[in-house]
Amino acid sequence: MTEKTCAACDCELDANAIQVKIGGKTVEVCCEECAQSLREAHAATSGDKPGRA
Repeated sequence: MTEKTCAACDCELDANAIQVKIGGKTVEVCCEECAQSLREAHAATSGDKPGRA
């Protein structure tokens, strides 16, 4: 069986993995800190930036 790893930090996932929807895809992360990091990275690279005309 293939081991699953965190989408943010590449740590091995356990039964407490958190699912996060990023860009229409669901990925799994090991903790809330990694979930927040992915959300922030996605927001920074998406076209939905406040203040843009």
